[in-house]
Amino acid sequence: MAEEEPRVENVIIIGSGPAAHTAAIYTARAELMPLLFEGLLAGGVAAGGQLTTTTDVENFPGFPEGVSGMEITERFRAQSVNMGTRILTETISSVDFGSFPYTVKSENGTVTRTKALVIASGATAKRMDIPGAGDNGFWQRGVSACAVCDGAAPFFRGKPLTVIGGGDSAMEEATFLTKYGSKVYIVVRRDVLRASKTMQQRARANPKIEFLYSHAVTEALGSGKLLEQLRIKNLKTEEERIIDCNGLFFAIGHLPNTQFVSHAVDTDDQGYIITKPDSTATNVRGVFACGD
Repeated sequence: MAEEEPRVENVIIIGSGPAAHTAAIYTARAELMPLLFEGLLAGGVAAGGQLTTTTDVENFPGFPEGVSGMEITERFRAQSVNMGTRILTETISSVDFGSFPYTVKSENGTVTRTKALVIASGATAKRMDIPGAGDNGFWQRGVSACAVCDGAAPFFRGKPLTVIGGGDSAMEEATFLTKYGSKVYIVVRRDVLRASKTMQQRARANPKIEFLYSHAVTEALGSGKLLEQLRIKNLKTEEERIIDCNGLFFAIGHLPNTQFVSHAVDTDDQGYIITKPDSTATNVRGVFACGD
């Protein structure tokens, strides 16, 4: 008996953030019956993407008091479902563009085909290659790339913590961590911040936060299973010293989650998908990209 061909979808959407759900809502309203793959801890982040790692969203219309990242992503999802979007909590592993309709495979083994594909897979927080901070060191044992996800862990409470970065994310994470840590260092390679004035002012006004400008973390240290100290270096004087620290958080930007389509879809040197001017269309027919 011949193997049954996978169902052909009108449109498959990959992602779970605001761009993915906007695409889902519009295509559902157009009666295209979209199928959305929201990912299962894709890039180590829960469905909902980077918004789930944000404490308060203050710049989205309709929420004068602000709204938590988790709550707003739940609302996005509920609206998509209400419009008729079907959602699978699976991560896409590959897309075969060799024949049309395109074949889409998930890590769970689900195989589908589609006439159109919307890539809204977002980005994953970058990690730094610091001795002692990797998978064979204190990663997830005191080292993290998500303060909102991990900051409330018992072994961070009442302890000195450190955030690496100089942008808005670093300011937000450091401010959030002051709820739990006894002190929060912000380590910045340069002598200025990239963060917006509002976020800078908020961080500087917090008595628990100390800025270490022109510094770098050179090693994560600990005598047991958990992080205990950091070796830091003054980049101007070359002086090194050790500080007590039980939590190290990276807030240094993101890498796009596009590796599963980069063999066919044009990307820039950082891996972000290139779209045509004033359009979401890519170089591949029927393939569109949006969001981060």
